Amino acid sequence: MHPLLNIAVKAARKAGTTISRYADRVDSVAVTSKNANDFVTEVDLLAERDIIETIKEAYPEHEILAEESGREGNSDVVWIIDPLDGTTNFMHGFPQYAVSIGVQVNGELDQAVIYDPLKQELFTASKGNGATVDGRKMRVTDRKTLDGALLGTGFPFKNQEILDTYLEMFKDIFSESSGVRRAGSAALDLAYVAAGRLDGFWEIGLKPWDMAAGALMIKEAGGIITDFSGKDNYLESGNVIAGNLKLHAQLEGKVYPYIQKLTAK
Repeated sequence: MHPLLNIAVKAARKAGTTISRYADRVDSVAVTSKNANDFVTEVDLLAERDIIETIKEAYPEHEILAEESGREGNSDVVWIIDPLDGTTNFMHGFPQYAVSIGVQVNGELDQAVIYDPLKQELFTASKGNGATVDGRKMRVTDRKTLDGALLGTGFPFKNQEILDTYLEMFKDIFSESSGVRRAGSAALDLAYVAAGRLDGFWEIGLKPWDMAAGALMIKEAGGIITDFSGKDNYLESGNVIAGNLKLHAQLEGKVYPYIQKLTAK
C-alpha cells in the first residue's frame, strides 16, 4: 500500500471509530447550524481532529483542506477531508454516511479513502493502481444508456432558488432511467459508482471534500467524472457528472440544457 494511502486508511478508521461511538446516542450530540439546512455536530469536529492528528503525526509539513477547520499549511501535498459526509443522515440515525479523505499531489488527485463505519466498508484508490472495496477490485458498470440505469443524485438544498429547474432536470432523467437514489452522502454515491452499485451520478453545488476521494475512485475504476461542461473543473465548480464513458455522455446531454437555462437567468 502506498505510504500516503496507508496513513489515509489509518486516519479514516480512527475517525470511523469516533463516529460509531456516538451513533447510538445521537440525541445527546451537540449540533450547530452553519447555514440554512447545513449543520455541524461535535462528532464532525472530533472525527476531523482524529484525521488531522493522524496526518500531522506522519506528515507535519503537508497542507490540510478540511470541511470544518478550513485550509492550513502550504505544500505540494494537500489532504482534502470530509470527516462525516452525510451529517444530516447521522443526526437522524439514517445509516448512510462516511469518512472521505482525498490526497492531491502537485494538483493531481493521487490517493483516496472512503470509509463507511456502519458497514465497515473501506473503499480505496491509488493513481495508476486501480480502486478497491475491502481489497476487491472495483469497476464501473458497462451500461450504455439511461434505459435501465440506476442513478444517484443530491438535491440542491443549500441553493433552493434553483430547485424548480433542478426538479425539471430530475424528472427528465428519472423518466428515462430505472430509478434515481438520493441517499444523502455524495462521497458514498461516488464510491458506489466506482463499485458498480450505481451506473451514474450527478449533482449541483458540491464542495471539494465531498468529491475528491470519490472522483479518483471513479477514474481508477474505469469511469469518467467531469463538470457539467465535460471539463475537469468539478472540484472548483461543485457540479459533477460521473459514470462510464457512454452513460456519462447520456447524462451530460440531459443535464446541459437545464444548466443553460440556469445560467441564462
